[in-house]
Amino acid sequence: GLVNVDFAEKKMTPVLARHYSESFHGLNDLCIANSGDIYFTDQGLSDMRASTGRVFCLGADGMLRAILENGPSPNGIVLSPDDNVLYVAMTRSNSIWRCPVMVDGSATKIGAFINLSGGIGPDGITVDESGGLVVAHPGVGVVWVFDRKGEPALRIESPLGDMVTNVAFGGEDRRTLYMTESQSGSILAARVDVPGKKLFSHA
Repeated sequence: GLVNVDFAEKKMTPVLARHYSESFHGLNDLCIANSGDIYFTDQGLSDMRASTGRVFCLGADGMLRAILENGPSPNGIVLSPDDNVLYVAMTRSNSIWRCPVMVDGSATKIGAFINLSGGIGPDGITVDESGGLVVAHPGVGVVWVFDRKGEPALRIESPLGDMVTNVAFGGEDRRTLYMTESQSGSILAARVDVPGKKLFSHA
């Protein structure tokens, strides 16, 4: 389930262990809206044969709701800079789904936004200040940067292996893109022109 990790205290505290009386399939990734709502993927072993992957929203008010329940391996997840659109990496369908977010935190008119080719399918994703989407594509060994319209703008190749699995912006100006490469067990970094979206902070 969801846990809160306090690095200063070196302590983990459970936040959400199950979907009411039902166990989760296997949680994978999360993102937090400016409101404090937490969106997260419940990937498990879902694929295109058994599209049972789910996306949930745990509201800041403590209410849990299912956003979608028919995903072929929902993996990475991120919100647009204005929190109006939720993007989900569907690994087994090799695509990124776009989920417009309603006022109550639910989603409507969900559809494919980007379709990739080759590799294993998208894994970790993040977003920059302009609304561009950054996608780790394991099996191909690249990180794609798409503009806010879904057009490819940048292709960053791993110099070490093909299993680029996650991405995150960092540095004082948020223009350093960090990438995990699991084949070599390495962390890669590249400088980009557009800063990453400023992440939610409760401080």
